[in-house]
Amino acid sequence: MLAAGAAVAGTAALTGPLTRTASAAERHTPKAKPTIVLVHGGYADSSCWNGVIQALHSKGYTTIAGSNPLRGIPTDAPYIASLLDSISGPIVLVAHSMGGTVITNAAAGKSNVKALVYIAAFVPDVGETQGELINKFPGSEVLPVSVPVPYTKPDGTTGTDLYLSKDGKAAFAADVSTATFRLLQSTQRPFDADSFTYPTQAAAWRTIPSYGLVAGKDRAIPPAAERWMYSRANFRKVVEVPASSHVAMISHPDITARLIEDAARATC
Repeated sequence: MLAAGAAVAGTAALTGPLTRTASAAERHTPKAKPTIVLVHGGYADSSCWNGVIQALHSKGYTTIAGSNPLRGIPTDAPYIASLLDSISGPIVLVAHSMGGTVITNAAAGKSNVKALVYIAAFVPDVGETQGELINKFPGSEVLPVSVPVPYTKPDGTTGTDLYLSKDGKAAFAADVSTATFRLLQSTQRPFDADSFTYPTQAAAWRTIPSYGLVAGKDRAIPPAAERWMYSRANFRKVVEVPASSHVAMISHPDITARLIEDAARATC
């Protein structure tokens, strides 16, 4: 019996411990969910994303609603780029309206930005301005209901801020309640009129998978312009909301959130 025991022990010593095989679950562990960064456009602030944020939070996504300076590409793009640099891990970068121009420039060269999502937004190419794109197709009615307000720039020169007037509901947010529009119009942040004149310096959509939402009744950026820009950029997915005004993220937050989630899932 002692001899047999020794033989067994010797065999165990030769073969060593059993090798552990990874389970199927371990072999297919999903990647961490990306952080969703949301960038607003003109006549708005970060609160315009509140409904979308609630929907994304319910699905377990970390969200950051960045504050867009609305001074034009030379200021806005570096500012948002610095926000992206402060976030560890993958990012899905989302923008509305003029914010689309900002993320198109800010995301260039950012390896942590895995997807871009444009919500009724500008998608400029290098050298293009927002002024050119908004006039490429007829149908924009927002500038006539904008109020110019002079302001003094840091260098002492005079700039012009544009505010959405109280008569801007039909052009900007026709499908929200009057009370919601009044709140939006009261809390808006103006944008520098020069924002329309700065040429785009980079086109991040050329290297980063992109997605878009067309607002079918948009009277700020014509729907035809949105379709044309999205098609040119060869977006991976485009969702059209036929009844939506320019502020699709307010009037259709669940549809907006689902598109963002589609982009996020594709990164995992």
